[in-house]
Amino acid sequence: MKYSLLLFFFAISLTKSFSQKTNSKDYFPSAQIWEKRLPAESGFDTAKLNDAIRFAIANETKQPRDMELSQQIDRRQEPFNYGIGPFKERGEPTGVVIHHGYIIAEWGEPSRIDMTHSVTKSFLSTVIGVAVDHQLIHSTGDTVANYIPPIELYDPFASNTGVSEYEKEELLYPFAGEHNSKLTWEVMLRQTSDWEGTLWGKADWADRPDAADPNKWLNRKRNEPGTVWEYNDVRVNALALAATSVWRKPLPQVLKEYIMDPIGASNTWRWYGYRNSWIVLDGMPVQSVSGGGHWGGGMFINAYDMARFGLLTLHKGNWNVKQLVSEKWILQSLTPTTAEPTYGYMNFFLNSGLKKYLPSAPATAFVHVGNGTNIIYVDPDHDLVMVVRWIDGSAVDSMIKRVLNALK
Repeated sequence: MKYSLLLFFFAISLTKSFSQKTNSKDYFPSAQIWEKRLPAESGFDTAKLNDAIRFAIANETKQPRDMELSQQIDRRQEPFNYGIGPFKERGEPTGVVIHHGYIIAEWGEPSRIDMTHSVTKSFLSTVIGVAVDHQLIHSTGDTVANYIPPIELYDPFASNTGVSEYEKEELLYPFAGEHNSKLTWEVMLRQTSDWEGTLWGKADWADRPDAADPNKWLNRKRNEPGTVWEYNDVRVNALALAATSVWRKPLPQVLKEYIMDPIGASNTWRWYGYRNSWIVLDGMPVQSVSGGGHWGGGMFINAYDMARFGLLTLHKGNWNVKQLVSEKWILQSLTPTTAEPTYGYMNFFLNSGLKKYLPSAPATAFVHVGNGTNIIYVDPDHDLVMVVRWIDGSAVDSMIKRVLNALK
């Protein structure tokens, strides 16, 4: 097994190309250059840091590298668990460690474009934050239904003739009905909406259904918005569709213009939806993107671009004195959800309170998490951002503990 940048001998392999500037807590990499420093130069014990990297590599997830097969295994108890979006075979265990803005360690294949699964949700919540900042959404307390007109489905293969075509559903009303019409942006962002319905061929009840009692799948009590937290990708996709309608253009274009280009991200990331998630928007076909890789799609991105996004959230939406998304929005994203205190806005996993999520990390730390496991660890106390990809979920806290122990 080959690794492009294993750090067992990191201090030896990196030379005078590293920046000799003094530490600066407000260093931001340009689009062309991300300066590096030796671990010792940044206050790390090199041997201990290398031990943490070895640990991450040794604890590679046991899931298959074929992401579609992995999804089928992981979701084998779900009805309708077949893929409807693109999948990609993943690469080696990979990571990047950023301290005071500088790269101090990297391993695996940080330039490789891979699926990032539900880390995608943090990009989704961020473009909604930008919509709030621009007053396209006046308040997260507003009901989503008031912003969403009937949505026309786009089918390039539809026939203009035949009785059956007139019987076919052509308009979507994702926030109609007694329950869905009262849902706010807030409960959708916090995964406490209990949105009901079917979208892109996937029913809300079919995502992580009750394995103990299948009779509840179609006949369960509907919870009041805000009272019960449930991680549900169908509802996330409904939120993505709503955001697309508000912006009146594809969300990847919004993310590129307002976030990814300003932080100097590469031009290689892509945000995909599904083969059947196309709508007509202002007379043009537009793909509504997915919030993760549950059925394929989501963000396909490299570790460096993930780290840049993590650095943006570390600085509360500010990038080199430019506020790309408001500090208020980041603080809202980091506010615990009443029904699930380890969760903020999707997909900000919080460590506040009892440090339930990451016992070895500070309470102020938070993590953007996706299946795989893919994480962007953000630690304001230590001015630290870390991307770790394809690590077993049970090893994440131990890996972070080792990195923090390496910091003198």
